[in-house]
Amino acid sequence: MEQRISTFPEYNHHHRTQHKESSMRNIRKQTLLLPVLILLLAGCTSSQRTKMVISNMKPIMEKMSISTNQNGDVETVRQSMPASLIQLDGFIEADPDNQDLLLRAAEAYSGYAFLFVEDTDKWRAAKLHKKARDYALRALMQNKAMSDPLSCSNDDFDCGLKELTKDDVRALFFSTSSWLSYLGLGWKFDMAIVNDRPKVLAMMSRMMELDETFNYGAIHAMYGTLNSAMPSHLGGDLEQAKYHYEKAFLISESRFLPWHFLFAKYYCVQAQDRQLFVSTLNMIINAPENLLPEKAFANEAVKEKAKRMMGMADVFFEKDGEYLKKNLYL
Repeated sequence: MEQRISTFPEYNHHHRTQHKESSMRNIRKQTLLLPVLILLLAGCTSSQRTKMVISNMKPIMEKMSISTNQNGDVETVRQSMPASLIQLDGFIEADPDNQDLLLRAAEAYSGYAFLFVEDTDKWRAAKLHKKARDYALRALMQNKAMSDPLSCSNDDFDCGLKELTKDDVRALFFSTSSWLSYLGLGWKFDMAIVNDRPKVLAMMSRMMELDETFNYGAIHAMYGTLNSAMPSHLGGDLEQAKYHYEKAFLISESRFLPWHFLFAKYYCVQAQDRQLFVSTLNMIINAPENLLPEKAFANEAVKEKAKRMMGMADVFFEKDGEYLKKNLYL
């Protein structure tokens, strides 16, 4: 609307005087701020300014993560993920000690490997999990009690784990899950990886102590997978596996489908229970789209994996357990 001018000259003069004084006060405030801004910018190196920009992007990245997780269009997300991974690498290169970035990258690399690579290229998937592990361990070591997990002794490592608190759960979880996945996939290509097993087991134990409910009961799914991926003579325990999977189902209210997928892939195959295998996969495939809206992407992606796995039933359940004889560690 146009500003209405009074027909009274005294009012117009007073109004113009007030407006002029207000404008001058604003100019003086802005002028006073300029030296402060100049000093702030002059005191920041290019690297510092970059870190400030990245740090200020955290709320945006959080919203993007939420949006991605809620997106049930698997193909759209799958096509976008490689670019997102490279972008995260670039951010970390610019701000290498940013814990939030390190853990976002660890989650993204492991998630991408699990959902889209493991079924077709196990060695590449192992390397992606290794990269996720390295990012997550860098975040974990920001707790000064932790020595370098890749080089310290098992005793020093255990001492560091005891000092972790619930504030460290996120970093501990992604370190543990990615390292376990790297161990499970990578040992067939590099037997030296097996030497890491005591540290992974120690991390799992500490994770269980700190928060068994984190990420829909993920630590129970990890124990279930570990105990069912190996035959009994190599340390596997199907009873323990079933117990932990059921705990994961309970904590997640059976709404997070990846746990059911792992149950079918590892427990059902190791137990050679084809009927349970088929019924579990059918449950996944026929689950409603809105089962867990905040994790729609993971659930829908796992449905596709379940369909592919269903087609391999004859391989997994060969006569006389031939598949298990050829695959001691699934």
